[in-house]
Amino acid sequence: MYLLGIDIGSSSVKASILNGETGVIAGSSFYPKNEMTIVAKQSGWAEQQPELWWENLRLAILEVLSLSGISGTEIVAVGISYQMHGLVVVDKHQNVLRPSIIWCDSRATEIGSKAFGEIGNELCLDSLLNSPGNFTASKLKWVMENEPAVYEKIDKIMLPGDYIAMRLTGEIRTTASGLSEGMFWDFRKNAVSELVMEYYGFRSEMIPELVDTFGIQGYVSAGIAAELGLKPGIPVSYRAGDQPNNALSLNVLNPGEIAATAGTSGVVYGVSGEVKYDPQSRVNTFAHVNHSAVSDRLGVLLCINGTGILNSWMNKYVGNKDYSYEQMNELAGRVPSGSEGLSILPFGNGAERVLGNRNIGAQICGLDFNRHSQGHLFRAAQEGIVFSFKYGMDILKGIGIDAKVIRAGKSNMFLSPVFRETLANIAGVSIELYNTDGAAGAARGAGVGSGYFPSFAEAFSGLKKLEVVEPDPKEKERISQAYQVWEERLNKFI
Repeated sequence: MYLLGIDIGSSSVKASILNGETGVIAGSSFYPKNEMTIVAKQSGWAEQQPELWWENLRLAILEVLSLSGISGTEIVAVGISYQMHGLVVVDKHQNVLRPSIIWCDSRATEIGSKAFGEIGNELCLDSLLNSPGNFTASKLKWVMENEPAVYEKIDKIMLPGDYIAMRLTGEIRTTASGLSEGMFWDFRKNAVSELVMEYYGFRSEMIPELVDTFGIQGYVSAGIAAELGLKPGIPVSYRAGDQPNNALSLNVLNPGEIAATAGTSGVVYGVSGEVKYDPQSRVNTFAHVNHSAVSDRLGVLLCINGTGILNSWMNKYVGNKDYSYEQMNELAGRVPSGSEGLSILPFGNGAERVLGNRNIGAQICGLDFNRHSQGHLFRAAQEGIVFSFKYGMDILKGIGIDAKVIRAGKSNMFLSPVFRETLANIAGVSIELYNTDGAAGAARGAGVGSGYFPSFAEAFSGLKKLEVVEPDPKEKERISQAYQVWEERLNKFI
């Protein structure tokens, strides 16, 4: 039998089918083939139409079934991974009222900062483990203040994955893990945060019914099953935000384990068995997929907004789309470590939490017209992203999360030798690369949630390590020197 995993990203929607017996991915597809549109009506804004996610999901599922030769009747459960922190609002008829305000939209930064001060820093950190910041609750407050006619029609608020589950099942539900990423969850009371709901003036009825991260969350309706080529009544049995799910896909479930990803945004995600948070809220603590009231499993997340999107910008505007990403990586590899004095600060995709919610924009520093070429720019971009990881990992280390090994899927920027070798050298740890991604993780999660897999051990029996990247002592010194230059340049802007 087979399990279907769905990953709702901001660049594309991916669907993967996992063979439950072998633990091997039987097929994958994604749509659109080019990147999905992100609409920015004003500087710092970022919106997407939820219907766009659904249409691309439909195309991805139909294609993966066709290409794999697997019948939809053989799918026994569905799991959902989704871009975190987005806001979807619907009326009582489940009609979407406005475009989704997605994760990299920074319009609500000041609202969250004000709430942090007025509620009280210690109280917020003690109950939410974070500042309200630019998360989903603050985005909803922005709608209340700026679009009152829309706000009055809201019946339920959702995260992107909740919306997809609603379309599949007709039921509006959410999870404690999801609410924690939106700043709606009180970790001390293990319940929806009355503190946030009352401060912002939200109606409690807006919060959907709670379901477990792993478990039966609804069933695919007959109409939707016909549209997608699936069997009616298949359970949706897992949903999680993309970063907790990425950690799950790498079997990162226990304290001390570290996962990383480098798609549109870049993330280093460590699991803690204790309640830990950064007093300045530059890294964020959420409920991990296996968190419970009796067993703390918290994911501490470092996010860099300007990661793959910087590499994409380089491809479009520096390479003029003349080079594939593989060719860009090859050109970057011809340039020595440190990019001969060229540094790039990759902070051009909205306010960055790691910088205290500042939006300093991207910066190209030390450019020499007589020496630097496209290859230098390609390498400096990748090194700048890695250096931003290092900057944040030092914050993680300060709250007790110290990487001993980093696990990642061999995809996106981890396909670049320059990127992964630079990360191994600056972090001073091994990087383990696996044959997995978000959609594969969601499929394994669906197997656990539906009971198809009796344990996590069985769910991950087919996970294969592809490569281990070890630090190079000779390169480590050169990279460390380049990082010092990069950090000095960053400090001028913050």
